[in-house]
Amino acid sequence: MISLIVNGKRYQVDVSPDTPLLWVIREKLNLTGTKYGCGIAMCGACTVHIDGRAEPSCQIPVKDAQGKKITTIEGIPESHPVKRAWLAEEVSQCGWCQPGQIMAAAALLKEKQKPSDGDIDDAMERNLCRCGTYQRIRRAIHRAAGMMAKGGKP
Repeated sequence: MISLIVNGKRYQVDVSPDTPLLWVIREKLNLTGTKYGCGIAMCGACTVHIDGRAEPSCQIPVKDAQGKKITTIEGIPESHPVKRAWLAEEVSQCGWCQPGQIMAAAALLKEKQKPSDGDIDDAMERNLCRCGTYQRIRRAIHRAAGMMAKGGKP
């Protein structure tokens, strides 16, 4: 049995220790907001927070996530400035990559309260959007940073 803490809740899962964290999250915990994209950590659709850092869950064996705080898109409240900014900037088109994009953006803003365009590009470079909403994503991150600076806590 593998013990995980996901979105503040403890789970015991009976899986092989080498099972990718993504599949445990989706198939065993039924948290389907985290998406499968490429399976090789190149697209960012599977991004989750592990101890506050944005990580690709498709390439992390579940054994390496034991004892760490894991947050999925379901663990980010609707009131979070990033989610509110995403709606305000109408970022989402098809939506497949958006959970991973939001997770990467939230981790960035936790680290840098007022990111530059370069900071955003660096933090988001591993998150691909087939619809090409990159300019909206950048605007949403700046908007969320502004909300957070004005007290709109995550």
